[in-house]
Amino acid sequence: MEKKQHPVRNERYSFLVNCDEKQAIENYLRKYKIKNRSRWMRETLMTFIIRNLDQDYPTLFNEQEMRR
Repeated sequence: MEKKQHPVRNERYSFLVNCDEKQAIENYLRKYKIKNRSRWMRETLMTFIIRNLDQDYPTLFNEQEMRR
């Protein structure tokens, strides 16, 4: 049986949050019993990015033309 190879994560992003934002994140993690904060942050961010890229995908017609 072959092992699945995952891409190695060796690139780092870091950002700052204020006290209220930190508290909101900590409350969310505690409420949903999320232990792996890095995985949660990465998945949350990538989900948002992929969803927006999907919505911004170029189409043959613009939205108004498609509604006619």
